[in-house]
Formats: sequence, C-alpha cells, structure tokens
Amino acid sequence: MSRIGKNPITIPEGVTVSLNEGFVTVKGKLGELTQEIKDIDVKIEDDLITFERSSDKKDQKAKHGLYRALVNNMIEGVSKGYTKQLELVGVGYRASSQGQKLELALGFSHNIVFELAPEVKVETVSDKGKNPIVKLSSHDKQLVGQIAAKIRSFRAPEPYKGKGIKFVGEQLRRKAGKSA
Repeated sequence: MSRIGKNPITIPEGVTVSLNEGFVTVKGKLGELTQEIKDIDVKIEDDLITFERSSDKKDQKAKHGLYRALVNNMIEGVSKGYTKQLELVGVGYRASSQGQKLELALGFSHNIVFELAPEVKVETVSDKGKNPIVKLSSHDKQLVGQIAAKIRSFRAPEPYKGKGIKFVGEQLRRKAGKSA
C-alpha cells in the first residue's frame, strides 16, 4: 500500500473540506481550491480525510498517493500559503512590480513585462549592494511554481559566472572556465 496515500490528513481550524460528485473543494482564509478525484474513495470524518483504493492496479496505486498529496497541498495552501523567491544575479539586472505586472531588465535590448495571474501576489526587493529579489506568494502551490519556473526561463543561470535568474538557496553547478 502507498505509504503516502494511507496517511490521513487532519483538517486545521478555519478550513472546510467538502466532497461532491468526484470533486474535493477546500476553503480557507486565503482562498478556495478544487480538485477532481477519479478512481479513489475519499472519506471525510470529523477532522480527518482518508483515501482508499479499490484494487492494487498500477494506476490506482499511483493515484492513491498523488491525490492525498494534492489535497494536503490544497489544505496547507488555503491555511498558510506558499512563497517562492527568485534572485536576479547579474550586472544591471533589475525587477519592478506595479500591481499584477512584473517588469524585468535582464540584459536584453528591451525590458520584459510579465502579466501575473490574479491569485498570485508579487513583491520586489531591491537593496543597494545586493541582488534584486522577486517574491511570489499564493494559496495555489502549482500556480506559484509554474509562474516561478516561467520567470526563471527568461534568463536561466549559466554555469560559468552564475548570471541569470535563480531560486533563493538554489545550488548551481559551476564549471571551470578556459585554462591558461
């Protein structure tokens, strides 16, 4: 049996979970998320959610742990939220935000203006002598990760000098340059 799938999820205070016609809806102080669940039985009792599968088929084993993890991420997202931080490493690299628009200067001939989804909040921090940091936060883990990956793809870090957009705390694999 799936080790992740058989663990029950406890519902924290302030979060309501409802199940109707194969859809699990989670509401909390930060928002509301919905996930469709197929082939797995979901039981909500008091403040516990359990997931059970009807057979040991390969696809059901995979979905057992998957749906448990997705619902757990939804509950954590609507109660605490998720944050990703991106660091811009390079001379002249700048970031500024106005509402839901993020403007990036990444050494191209033009600035990149990136329109964000309304569920994601963006904040830019530019301290003198330090690299600019872009903070993305939302209740949807998948959306924050997807937007952070898209922003990183505009100028991925290169292995020689480390210039580009990287996640805060990310360890880059560096290469030695030309040997004299």
